Amino acid sequence: MHKLARLDKKYVWHPFTQMRDWAKRESIVLARGKGAVLEDVHEKKFLDANASIWTNLHGHNHPKLNAALQRQLKKVAHTSALGFANEPAALLAERLVKSAKGSLKKVFFSDDGSTALEVALKMSYEFTRRTGRSRAPKFLSLAGAYHGDTVGAVSVGHIDLFHKAYGGLLFKSDKVMAPYCYRCPFNRAKPERADARVTRKCNWECVGKVEAKLKPRKYAAFVVEPRVQGAAGMIAHPEGWLKRVGEAVRASGAQLIADEVMTGFGRTGTKFACQKEKVSPDFLCVAKGLTGGYLPMAATLTTQAVFDEFLGEYDEFKTFFHGHSYTGNQLGSAAALASLDILQSADSKKKRRTLEKLLRDELQALWSLASVGDVRQEGLVAGVELVADWRTRKAFPLKAQVGIRVCEAMARRGVLTRPIGNVIPLLPPYCTTSAQLRKMVRVLREAITEELGGAPV
Repeated sequence: MHKLARLDKKYVWHPFTQMRDWAKRESIVLARGKGAVLEDVHEKKFLDANASIWTNLHGHNHPKLNAALQRQLKKVAHTSALGFANEPAALLAERLVKSAKGSLKKVFFSDDGSTALEVALKMSYEFTRRTGRSRAPKFLSLAGAYHGDTVGAVSVGHIDLFHKAYGGLLFKSDKVMAPYCYRCPFNRAKPERADARVTRKCNWECVGKVEAKLKPRKYAAFVVEPRVQGAAGMIAHPEGWLKRVGEAVRASGAQLIADEVMTGFGRTGTKFACQKEKVSPDFLCVAKGLTGGYLPMAATLTTQAVFDEFLGEYDEFKTFFHGHSYTGNQLGSAAALASLDILQSADSKKKRRTLEKLLRDELQALWSLASVGDVRQEGLVAGVELVADWRTRKAFPLKAQVGIRVCEAMARRGVLTRPIGNVIPLLPPYCTTSAQLRKMVRVLREAITEELGGAPV
């Protein structure tokens, strides 16, 4: 065992990891990266098939991002945003507002996705109280929702495996059914493998559930990951759901909080997922890919109307009493500006379109495996749901660790990703080559076959 792996096992507590299992396995200690390739301390190379937990957009060790950081380091690494402004943060705020379009006019910087959500929740809560709509506002979110791990973000999350233990710490929020087509309770059709799709007539019952929930209650906001629920299992929402739900939220008088921590910055095909259905939220929360995967940084964009509710005389104490030591950090802002430059380039846009089509084509080969129940894709987000019986959609028990076993088999073949229960995500960096993308999918197929059998259906 490498000495760094020994130190890691002795001292480091890893997130979302059963450390007893971790202690039994040889750790992969990553040391270097270039493009879509990572290299460990033994010089073994791996493809980064989940973009380092959905953060790395343009590849590791990118020359333009490196140069942006080096330029900023020659000036200053960080100064406080409490009472002071700085150049890269001001420029980045302008770029984000112009990228978001619509009614979003103000940017509040923080540290990660959870804090971006905390900011939105606090602003929406206080806005609702100050405008007289409700004295005790509540929030509504989807079943299976995950919006981060700070207490407020957990309060609007609804994954018992992650959140139930902290119930005593949380404020109460409501949930409504998610548009999980593969496991829709109203779906009476049998799985149809001939065209690799489930054939059914949709009556938008899931939209009706949201509308019914909104009508009698004065919610502060509806919180949603647009188009794709990430930690719920890469659940791709059907076309039109977001627009219909957005209209229902507006009609109810509630606000819309769009959690684009994972879906933002081109991951779903447009700059922000909301833009695919021309939905303009009251709050847009971004993080992960904001800096191209280089540094922890987040932002919450909101409207002039929300901003104005916090204006007043000093002794009225209407200030937004919330902040972070590294708010508007110069290094993060510099990296984010460079990342946006790359993202908006013609070459990057063309590459993403090409990769998206290739991913869709390559994923078709997985439908023939008996243990593949569903293959979901939205832009450059893919999730492959593994099942014990595709005919009945019977799930594997989590204790079988099917997803973990398949990802370990992939790692042995030089491809890294992390399972979400029985769902295997693929989120390639945008710099991934066609050959590398084909290998990611081929290795996934080989790993499924090795662990679960490859009998075709």
